[in-house]
Amino acid sequence: MRIAGRIVQQVHQRCREICKPGVTTREIDEEGCRVYTEAGAKGLFKGYPGPTPFPANLCISVNEEVVHGIAGDRVIKDGDIVGVDCGVEFDGWCGDAATTILVGNVDPATRKLCEVTERVLGIAIENVRPGRKWSQVARLMQQYAESQGMSVVRQFVGHGIGSKMHEPPQVPNFVSRELLGNDIELREGVVLAIEPMCNLGSHEVRTLRDGWTVVTVDRKPSAHYEHTVAVTADGSDVLTDGR
Repeated sequence: MRIAGRIVQQVHQRCREICKPGVTTREIDEEGCRVYTEAGAKGLFKGYPGPTPFPANLCISVNEEVVHGIAGDRVIKDGDIVGVDCGVEFDGWCGDAATTILVGNVDPATRKLCEVTERVLGIAIENVRPGRKWSQVARLMQQYAESQGMSVVRQFVGHGIGSKMHEPPQVPNFVSRELLGNDIELREGVVLAIEPMCNLGSHEVRTLRDGWTVVTVDRKPSAHYEHTVAVTADGSDVLTDGR
């Protein structure tokens, strides 16, 4: 899984290099595909079942797009934020991670949104350890985001990952009655794709007519960060940090 995770990080790095004003999301998508294909990995997103099979190699979500953005002719502009989510399989094992790329002169409020969301992910990683309930981790994530004036998306959550991209359990980034009633006890060997999504405005989102692209209802920016994280005997180990 670390090899798969390293390939995902290589895709992110290449996307950061080319994500400039004037580039289309399709160009970013195609370059990401080239990177993981040349590394011997198989992309996990294209053809993924849904209202229609997912048509792109990566999920590329710009500004108000939260997740599952479809690459196309949209041209990146100065001040945009661009979420890049990549999942690959290598030798039967999966890696999945997302990052949000800040392009040029991003306004201070949106820049703070990205910093806060990335920190929310960091808080989760720091607090993963055997014997801890996931609700304890989710509470810390939610409390920090909301203390900074951001909202946490409810409709989409993290997940287990291993030989398949999406495995049990679901791991929300907030505390709900449902989570408290069916809490998850972390144990050594469990691997989770932890992926907070935070919005500058309301947490409410909706899906566009393409059946995939999720946007904020109020059209304010959203940020998305994700790592594949293994629970170890003494804490956690990030498998998608490029090591």
